[in-house]
Amino acid sequence: MDKKDTIILATHNAGKIREIEQVLQPLGYSCVSVKDVLRDEQEPEETGNTFAENALIKATYYMKRTNMPCLADDSGIVVDALQGRPGVYSARYAGEDCNDERNNEKLIRELANVPYEQRTGHYACVLVLVWPDGSALTAEGTCEGIIRDTYAGTGGFGYDPLFYLPELGKTMAEVSMAEKNALSHRGKALRKLAGMLQ
Repeated sequence: MDKKDTIILATHNAGKIREIEQVLQPLGYSCVSVKDVLRDEQEPEETGNTFAENALIKATYYMKRTNMPCLADDSGIVVDALQGRPGVYSARYAGEDCNDERNNEKLIRELANVPYEQRTGHYACVLVLVWPDGSALTAEGTCEGIIRDTYAGTGGFGYDPLFYLPELGKTMAEVSMAEKNALSHRGKALRKLAGMLQ
């Protein structure tokens, strides 16, 4: 493994790994999931109050354990009618042993009495790339949408089947990978990061 051009991805999420690889590989970087480098590694506690703080915690933690550049993201859904919830708790919204389905069900319950036109929100993503010398790059992206109470689409992950994009007339789970990379919060953050790396 060429350490110079390899970036450790601080995620086990196959969907995120695919999205990141599509942007970084054309720049000459190979991407390796942290689970393929560290066996039985305890994950850092995400104690930050913002996406940026949590991304930096994860990137720094795994960079120190691998002595290689590490890219971490923290992302989630921010719902206006819920005063910004789930926010940084998006991945564990329904509790510690939750999954995408339980998180989505809780979000639908919490929005049950909210009129459709008030179900606005956005996806947010912050990427932090930390190098072994301690320097770091940070890139952010957002994507506006409406949170529906019915599922549509089988692509994507997380809240994608509920996250409706009015300009496309589709949920995030119904768009192609190319469309998603063009308009998603992570796609926007990745393009900003790629610009910094070129």
